Amino acid sequence: MDLPIDEPSGRRRRGLLIVLSSPSGAGKSTISRMLLEADPAITMSISATTRPMRPGERDGVDYKFVDDAAFDAMVAAGEFVEWAPVFDFRYGTPKAPVKAALRDGRDILFDIDWQGTQQLHSAMGEDLVRIFLLPPSMAELERRLKARGTDSATVIASRMERAAGEISHWAEYDYVLVNGDSVACLEEVRAIVAAERLKRSRQAGLVTFVRDLVAGR
Repeated sequence: MDLPIDEPSGRRRRGLLIVLSSPSGAGKSTISRMLLEADPAITMSISATTRPMRPGERDGVDYKFVDDAAFDAMVAAGEFVEWAPVFDFRYGTPKAPVKAALRDGRDILFDIDWQGTQQLHSAMGEDLVRIFLLPPSMAELERRLKARGTDSATVIASRMERAAGEISHWAEYDYVLVNGDSVACLEEVRAIVAAERLKRSRQAGLVTFVRDLVAGR
């Protein structure tokens, strides 16, 4: 299958795997949704999870919801490119759709934590762009968690306790942004994606293009 054409250059390029990570409540899901709406060339990776479905979520669209036995079977069969426990549940990225997207030259967005990012980087590092979102302050992070209205006070306290540990992995990412304003943060993410798409290593056929250019063909 032909690789997608990058509009500014007119040349074909390889696909891109884009990771957005943050502590719970720092905005990765919001920025992910806004990025998908703003850029139709990007599709969302659908993770499998043992977490119960939340109101408004759809199976196979937001997540593939499975029970523990089904998740265990997927792990045993080597069906995940990455998986990790998060709080009391597990999340994993099915391998087959990711490989198919790379083969077809499509861009995929991942809403995963640092553990999943480490595994994904080990498996597909050269195709991966890692972006970490920080909250402007811990007080603002707690306010956002409470404003969601989906978690109990006990769960919020657990998420806040875990946040410092998650933030400690910021240096493992290629880009680190402070998400104080979602619109401004989105524009920064889009600038990163635009630059990464234009990297020399992702320009398929560039050697031939330059050779023909110099030869006057």
